[in-house]
Amino acid sequence: MSQDFARIRAASKDLVHTIAIDRSNAQTTGHRHMLDRYFEQPFDQSASLQHQIQERLIQAILDGAVSPVDPLPSSRAFATALNVSRNTISIVYERLHQDGFITAKPRRGYFIDENFVREKLNVAPPRRKIGTGTVPDLDRFLPHRFTALPNIDKRSDWRRFPYPFIYGQVGRDETSVARWRDCLRRAGTSRHVGTWADDLVDSDDPLLLEQISRRVLPQRGFRADADELLITVGAQNAIWMIANLFLSPEREIHIEDPGYVDARNIFAAQGARIVPVPVDRKGMKPDQNLAHADMVYLTPGHQSPTNITMPMERRLAMLQAASDYDFLILEDDYEHELNFVGAQHPTLKALDGTGRVIHVGSLTKPLFPGIRLGFVAADRAVIHELRHLRRLMYRHPSALAQRAMALFLSEGHYDAHIRRHRRSMADKWREMLREIDRNLPDCEATMTTGGSGVWVSLPEGVEAAAVKAEAETRGVLVEDGTPHYLRADAPRNRLRLGFGAIDLAKIAPGIAELKAAIASVRGL
Repeated sequence: MSQDFARIRAASKDLVHTIAIDRSNAQTTGHRHMLDRYFEQPFDQSASLQHQIQERLIQAILDGAVSPVDPLPSSRAFATALNVSRNTISIVYERLHQDGFITAKPRRGYFIDENFVREKLNVAPPRRKIGTGTVPDLDRFLPHRFTALPNIDKRSDWRRFPYPFIYGQVGRDETSVARWRDCLRRAGTSRHVGTWADDLVDSDDPLLLEQISRRVLPQRGFRADADELLITVGAQNAIWMIANLFLSPEREIHIEDPGYVDARNIFAAQGARIVPVPVDRKGMKPDQNLAHADMVYLTPGHQSPTNITMPMERRLAMLQAASDYDFLILEDDYEHELNFVGAQHPTLKALDGTGRVIHVGSLTKPLFPGIRLGFVAADRAVIHELRHLRRLMYRHPSALAQRAMALFLSEGHYDAHIRRHRRSMADKWREMLREIDRNLPDCEATMTTGGSGVWVSLPEGVEAAAVKAEAETRGVLVEDGTPHYLRADAPRNRLRLGFGAIDLAKIAPGIAELKAAIASVRGL
């Protein structure tokens, strides 16, 4: 009798289990149909599978595509449907549970959290919008049209071109990528979280200020205290703030011609009177024409765009002129490390004994340009004003990025990267000059002691814009130099060839294709 009862009880359990499985499968099938459209696109093999599944599930939940009264698919069924491991789905569900999107109910599975449903902040679009008549006339409301300023045309899809002689980009150093990733990870640990989780208001990471003073500035010939330094979102942001602080329609700034286009447009945005000064083989020449200047903008390390380096005697003469004529110098030393011939020159800031030089540098241009970290070194009174101005703009750059950069510097990764970068760029620089000399005898390359670009004069009558367009059809990206000039009689036959992003092996065939493009434009 007891044996019969045991068999009946076992059969009953099997039936209940079968019914539960059928019900679960039915619910899973229904959910899978609702979720199908969120998983139609294949997964990106270069990204984390867990994160991609989590992102798509969250989107489905936010869109209301998942019923709050039915359980989500079981981890086993969902894993089978997506052809992934069950552990992957389990981890995703656990993360969603921790973040309050879903809740676990014993023996029933995961459901959309009722609290989440109640707290959704989506607002239904209004049925009727207020306002009639014509759209507003932007010309009436906009005091400035920044889109009207002449600028450099840079392609965002440059990586798909086989010969990208573009300026301002660098090849990826996988060693530095790994080191930076490690510094970011460690910056996010509990040991460092107190340095970046709070709003710094108008302050900077003290460790980064210390590392700049100890490791970056001595290579430029000077040191600075913490109250003489300010961290910025790249060097260009520093130039904008300095222009905002010092320039106005009543002020006159003298700039190099040809020169850095973005800086020129920044000065124009402040309404300042801009005076272009021609550069020769030594850079801008200090003379009595600077007597009316309130500020002079210089790129003495590698003049933008010609890449020539200002020699010592002219640096000293420029500082004397600043003292004689009572003007400030804005020194943009954006790639100080890239001199390949002779000794490094001290910066104007290192030679300045009166506090007239405001020095701007980039921490990330030779490393990863997209990180956007720079600095200003100046008299503490100037930094004090800039710090208050920055607070009104964005308070401070990412404190997490600052701490990661501080670690990158302190552990010697930055110095190691610069050494590798210098060797690589020196090889490319020599190859560029050699191939231009061999393939483009009718063109003249401006001789430099380094940098990351070559300024080339095409034969007279050959338009740089036409060569740029023709070269692009051959997979070669070059830069038309015309926008760099401000004066009306500017030459139209200048090209800038950047070599930071192109592989060394691609330089020779790339210059050969450029030669063919020039010949085509000339009708040869």
